[in-house]
Amino acid sequence: MATTPQHEEISTGRPRSTVRTVATVVGILVTLAVLLSLGTWQVERLHWKEALLADIAERRAADPVPLAEVEAIERDGGDIEYRRVSVTGTFDHGKERHFFATFQGQTGFYVYTPMTLADGRVLFVNRGFVPYEMKDRSTREAGEVSGVQTVTGFARTRLDEKPSAIVPDNDLGKNIFYWKDLSAMTSTTGLEASQVLPFFVDVDASVENAGGWPRGGVTQFDLPNSHLQYAVTWYGLAAALVAVVIGMWFRGRRSQG
Repeated sequence: MATTPQHEEISTGRPRSTVRTVATVVGILVTLAVLLSLGTWQVERLHWKEALLADIAERRAADPVPLAEVEAIERDGGDIEYRRVSVTGTFDHGKERHFFATFQGQTGFYVYTPMTLADGRVLFVNRGFVPYEMKDRSTREAGEVSGVQTVTGFARTRLDEKPSAIVPDNDLGKNIFYWKDLSAMTSTTGLEASQVLPFFVDVDASVENAGGWPRGGVTQFDLPNSHLQYAVTWYGLAAALVAVVIGMWFRGRRSQG
């Protein structure tokens, strides 16, 4: 018996419809799996961030430790970020480096000054903020403390590369840094790299300079924590996808009835 064109359309249409249905189901399942995995990842990040913030709060409240203790942690590959530390040495103000920054609504610079330690090694210390018009040292001579000084602050890790493509390149000729390039700070001051400690220290608010500048206590501790919001968003999209699929299934059932 010959197959009519109508029969050919029906016989070829069903496999195509089945393939289309299978492809749709697979696409929905893959999309749902991706949304759920992204939500779960954000939950894991939330737990990590909460633990990090708790650790930072504990470090901020701790008593300052000797510089040697922070050095030992750094040598062993430990995390020294935000650890309170006490350092003693002599500032070389003529070699200070200027990091472009804003502080309490003002534009200006963080002043990174090499501190020579008793053993001859050097530590770059962020002494704090000065307004833009006070970049020149002659405008704040009262704050150029001399002799052996002891300051307390927070250890800060160095950056090995520019943190983002949108961050400008450092202007070494004008002594304006847009990211904390310790190697560049060292080379532009003529210091021997092997004598420079591989991290920074930010002085805390307890350090008060004559004339009020630089002003310490500029360390930023407010780390963004939006992981819960992101997790809710991804899980919400997954729930919305399931709701849409169920709604389409019910409409299909009604149309068949």
